[in-house]
Amino acid sequence: MGRVMQTAAFSLAEVTYATGDNIGYQVQESVQNARFQVKARQENVSGVYLPQFETYLNKDINDFKMTGLGRGGQQVQKAKMVYTKAVETLVELASLQTAFIILDEVIKVTNRRVNAIEHVIIPRTENTISYINSELDELDREEFYRLKKVKEKKQQASALAEKENAARKLLRAETAAAAGKASDVDTDAKNLLTTEDVTIAETEDDVIF
Repeated sequence: MGRVMQTAAFSLAEVTYATGDNIGYQVQESVQNARFQVKARQENVSGVYLPQFETYLNKDINDFKMTGLGRGGQQVQKAKMVYTKAVETLVELASLQTAFIILDEVIKVTNRRVNAIEHVIIPRTENTISYINSELDELDREEFYRLKKVKEKKQQASALAEKENAARKLLRAETAAAAGKASDVDTDAKNLLTTEDVTIAETEDDVIF
């Protein structure tokens, strides 16, 4: 860019030397329409729309064809070509500079978002996950303790039921045993009474006869 502008400055100096100091006034008076135009469009780069400038040269417009007709015409034509190249370079530089500025701002915003994600969102999410895991572990421990207590209660109830069944069986056995002894006593008593009756009857018979 520096070399192009340097060449353009030398060309302008040559034109001024060849045509005189009134060349600027002649150019201003000769211009009617813009021969050199700039068009803008947008280009999508990774989701970022960057403006792109393009040069357009309308060759049908030539307001400077009579400039330098008296003297310095060759220097004027050379200056036109050099400045055309300079303007094209400036337009390209403007596109790049604008793209750099926009990309720099987008990169800054992205870096801020990345920092926010790394230092705020991710730690907060990790803390939330850790809290949820701790709560789930606590629920698992409570569930294990509850199941353990339920199992103990069932075992206690089963043991109590077994004891009650054993007690009932023992009571029935004792009742049956007591009933068997009473039956034996009644049988002995009946036998004893029968023997006494027979003895008394024999005695009475002896007395009467």
